[in-house]
Amino acid sequence: MKKILLTILCFMLLLFSVGCGSNSNNSSSARQEKVTSSDGTEDGDDISSASDTSNSNGSTLAKSNNGTKRILIAYFSQTGTTEKAAKRIQELTKGDIFEIKTVTPYPNEYKELTDVAKKEKEENARPKLATKVENIDNYDVIFVGYPIWWHTAPMTIDTFLESYNLSGKTVVPFCTSSSSDIKESMEAINSLCPNSTILEGLRANDISDIEPWLKKIDIIK
Repeated sequence: MKKILLTILCFMLLLFSVGCGSNSNNSSSARQEKVTSSDGTEDGDDISSASDTSNSNGSTLAKSNNGTKRILIAYFSQTGTTEKAAKRIQELTKGDIFEIKTVTPYPNEYKELTDVAKKEKEENARPKLATKVENIDNYDVIFVGYPIWWHTAPMTIDTFLESYNLSGKTVVPFCTSSSSDIKESMEAINSLCPNSTILEGLRANDISDIEPWLKKIDIIK
């Protein structure tokens, strides 16, 4: 009799052990599925979503910048050196280009030219212009290029800047010179355009300096 009871008891314990093991495995499996589902669905989708949003924003910003930065490159060039710099800026920015010309041309002979330039500076003259930008309001960024005469921009540039309302616009000076820097002309332009944003200018004697400069001042990427 004792043997029979012992056998029945052992059998019942065996059944109970198998049942617990099965429940434990099912519970573990359920937890594992839940973790996998959480990693794959929540975190995975969040990462993908964040990546998509970043790319979308980056693309939108790039298009917005290209769409809203309406650029004009205005330049005065006596010998053609400043014109070359202006055309390189146009090539890189895809802006419109405009040549500033005076009603009375400047002399080509060097000594005569320096005398005229000096006199204009001393008299704070405003040479009359033969060309005009008809749609200046269409532009947000205006490059202004010139040679350096007597350490600053020709008085022609003063006439040009005073001919338009440049309030709220971005003005970007660039110059060409064999020795003088752009500093004094920058001070003059700041004075002439008090309500404009004046970006860092460049003495553009070396054409290869133009692209890094445009990137530095965030005109091109």
